[in-house]
Amino acid sequence: MGVTKKSVRQSVSLPARLATRVKSLAKSQRKSANRVLVDLVESGLASKDRERERFYALASLLTESRDPAERERVKKELARMTFGE
Repeated sequence: MGVTKKSVRQSVSLPARLATRVKSLAKSQRKSANRVLVDLVESGLASKDRERERFYALASLLTESRDPAERERVKKELARMTFGE
């Protein structure tokens, strides 16, 4: 028997400009605003997961690398990811 995905109702207040963009996107994609919000949240969470995986991969590379130039490059990349430009 298949597993049913249970939906949980959430109330979210969006700034007016953002709500307008969501409605516009929904109209252009012929989807509901709710579906667009779900898609955006899912893609945002996936993006955060990829960012975390990249961070851990760089941290691992930093500990394994013996080349000083490579270590410095990785340190700079980790600093950029952590603190921004």
